[in-house]
Amino acid sequence: MGANEIYDDKSGFKSRRKRKKEKLGGFKSENVSEYGKLIDTMYSVLPKLTHHQIKEVKRIVHKQFLKKFARNQPPKYGSLNKGFTEQEVQSFFRTINNPKLRLLFYYQAQLGLRIGEAVKVNVKDIDFNSRELKIRTEKAHTLNTLIVPMPLFKLTLEYIQQYEQYIQKDGYLFFKEEGKYSHRDEPYLSTDYVRNSFRYYVQKAGLDEVYDSSDETNYSRTPRRLHRLTTHSLRHYAITSFAKQTNGNVVLTSKFARHRSTGVTQTYISTTKQELYQEIDNTFSQQAERLKRRIIDMEGQK
Repeated sequence: MGANEIYDDKSGFKSRRKRKKEKLGGFKSENVSEYGKLIDTMYSVLPKLTHHQIKEVKRIVHKQFLKKFARNQPPKYGSLNKGFTEQEVQSFFRTINNPKLRLLFYYQAQLGLRIGEAVKVNVKDIDFNSRELKIRTEKAHTLNTLIVPMPLFKLTLEYIQQYEQYIQKDGYLFFKEEGKYSHRDEPYLSTDYVRNSFRYYVQKAGLDEVYDSSDETNYSRTPRRLHRLTTHSLRHYAITSFAKQTNGNVVLTSKFARHRSTGVTQTYISTTKQELYQEIDNTFSQQAERLKRRIIDMEGQK
């Protein structure tokens, strides 16, 4: 152990010069206190576990506390549009020269698939007569179906014909090539690889924008840069586009998004500043016009 390092059995080695201040993160102060007491109790009643095993238990407890207490914290991005605009999505797809990744991102942008759902699209899940796609929804843990738009369906057929020798083994559209990307056993692309590729193309298109840094509740982790556009932004784009095409039918959009409640869907539907300002002008211009007519009518009655 170096002279400039100290060891804490709860958080490992820390630099004396770079020792971080503990942050409350996603917890309220009373919840942090409760969490700290629980961890202290855990260390006292589990003396026979190794340091690694205790860290694993601590990780599980920490995850459960996040689920319980951090979900109600307001998001840092506030009213910032986390979805792609039409111009941005066109610029993004123009930079992608990889057919596999382009099709994967199309599935996100047109059907609103989450990244974990998109990488697992399998030919067995596609009804090639009805164009119906079975989706195992991650968050709700339900089986849903959506129809694949005709342009996307044609692209999928062309892609399958081109890469049939790779797809036929396990059926995954976004197959993992042997010896590439990672050493995982799963035969489809890893979400980390797709996210890194997405970041590369966003930067290449000149669309990368960092709006803040994360508040880490795990004190040993370095705060991450928070990007406005992520792979989930393609899902935001799909849901917003669908809502506009259905004249703001939130119930129908919620079905498309496979959300449990319409309240969640509404957080995905974004409005540009131009649209907002135009509606403000329209609303108050009409009110002013009606008021003007009323004044004229009243003067005519005198």
